[in-house]
Amino acid sequence: MSRNPKSPTPLSAKAIPASIRARPIVLVGLMGSGKSTIGRRLAQRLGMPFADADDEIERAAGMTIADIFARFGEAHFRDGERRVIARLLSGKPLVLATGGGAFMNDETRSLIQRDALSIWLDADIPTLVERVARRSHRPLLKGRDAGEVLRELAAVRNPVYAEAHLRVSSASSPHEYTVRDIMEALGSWKA
Repeated sequence: MSRNPKSPTPLSAKAIPASIRARPIVLVGLMGSGKSTIGRRLAQRLGMPFADADDEIERAAGMTIADIFARFGEAHFRDGERRVIARLLSGKPLVLATGGGAFMNDETRSLIQRDALSIWLDADIPTLVERVARRSHRPLLKGRDAGEVLRELAAVRNPVYAEAHLRVSSASSPHEYTVRDIMEALGSWKA
């Protein structure tokens, strides 16, 4: 979607069909695409609760994601992630930010596609590198060049993220522009 800072007033939640607001909205995409930050703002705009799957996983496990990866491995983490996402989607409608690898799991992706509206936040590699440099908690980046890792992940994951119901660009401009673009996409989306 194009960004026009002088576009008309952003859509209000009332302009989004009730059928869309009655189901969970799940944000997917690579690390650094803005799922958590944009998700919080989108939830506020829609008047829906927000949850971050990674935070919920850490709460349920009583340890950090990095510790889960180190102690039990990625397969164990992905199984717990799937169960947490299933629990969150079975409750009242919310905006859910997922970890970058969640949508790659066939069972998790099927669950999201069936029970929610999925939105791929797509960002270019330089934007992602700049964003992930601000935080040091990402297990997949440990001891590696962020740009190299993100290019490798994008090559594998972007074709799967493309299965999401909607795709919205998450560029380096203010997050509010991305939220506005999501609201516009939701307002015109036909199930």
